[in-house]
Amino acid sequence: MEKHDLIIVGAGPAGLTASIYAGRAGLNTLLIDKGICGGLGLEVPSMENFPGFEMISGLTLIRKMKKQAERHCKIYENQEVLNITKVENGFEIESIKDKYFSKAIILAMGTKHRKLDVPGENKFIGRGVSYCATCDGPLFAQKDVIIVGGGNSAIQEGIFLSNIGAKVTIIHRRGQLRGENYLQQRIKDVGMKAVLNSEIVEIKGENFVESVIIKNDKGELSEIKTDGVFISIGLIPINDLAIGLGLKLDEEKHISTDKQQRTNIPFVYSAGDITNGLKQWVVACSEGAIASTSAYSDLENIF
Repeated sequence: MEKHDLIIVGAGPAGLTASIYAGRAGLNTLLIDKGICGGLGLEVPSMENFPGFEMISGLTLIRKMKKQAERHCKIYENQEVLNITKVENGFEIESIKDKYFSKAIILAMGTKHRKLDVPGENKFIGRGVSYCATCDGPLFAQKDVIIVGGGNSAIQEGIFLSNIGAKVTIIHRRGQLRGENYLQQRIKDVGMKAVLNSEIVEIKGENFVESVIIKNDKGELSEIKTDGVFISIGLIPINDLAIGLGLKLDEEKHISTDKQQRTNIPFVYSAGDITNGLKQWVVACSEGAIASTSAYSDLENIF
C-alpha cells in the first residue's frame, strides 16, 4: 500500500493549487481524480478576472497548473476514489485501482451540473442537450441554440456560442439576469436574445433536439424551435465521500470548514467549490493553498 503524508482528492483549481503548496512544503503528496485534471474548470471558455491574465481559457490555465503541480507531487488521473476510512494515525483511501494510506486528506471534489429534470432532457443528452458549451459548442456553429440560466456561467457560455456563429436565445425563469453588468452588456453586443420569466418544461424531438416547450410566469405555454439546449442552472456539491466520512455539511450540502479549511474531523480539510464559498477560480486556488498550509502545520505539530 502506497503511503503518503497528504492525499488530495480532486484535481480542479483547488486541488492543483493544494498539491503545489503541499509539495513545496516537503509533504509526500498524491493528487488523485476520477477524471482528468481540471474538472469543470476545463469547461470555462474564457476568464477576464483571473489575476495576471487579461483573458485565458480554463483549459489553458489547467494545463499550466498541472505542469507546475507535476514537479511537486504524484498525480493519478482516471482513478475514482470509492471510499475513505479513518484508521490508526491516518486514513485508508480505496480507489477503483488500489488502496492508499495518508496521514491527512484534502477533499476538493468540486461540483457537478444541476439538471432541469424535465421530459426529454436525459433522452437527448449528447443529441442536442449539453452542459458544456466549450465541449460541444463547435457542433452548433450557425445553428439555433438555447442557453438555460441567468448567471455568469450561462451568459459566458452564450457569448462563446455567439462568437462561433450560433444564434443564441437565453431563457431565465426570473425577471432579470443575475450575471455581472459587463457580461450583460456583452449580451447586447453579440446579439443574444433573452426570454425572461420563463422556464423550459419539455425538450422535444425525434432523434435529436428539435424544439422546447416553455412556460411563462402567467402559465402560458409556447414552443421554440432549436437545434440545441445548453443547461447552466447551477451546481451540486459532489459530497459522497464527505458523507461517508461523517463530515459536517451545511444546508446546501457543501462541506463546512473553518477559515483554515479544517473540517470537523482532524486532519481532514476541504477546498474549492465543494465548500460553501464564492464559486470563483481565484477563491478555489486560495482555499487550496490554505488547506495545504493547515495540513502541513498540523502534521508538523503531531508527527
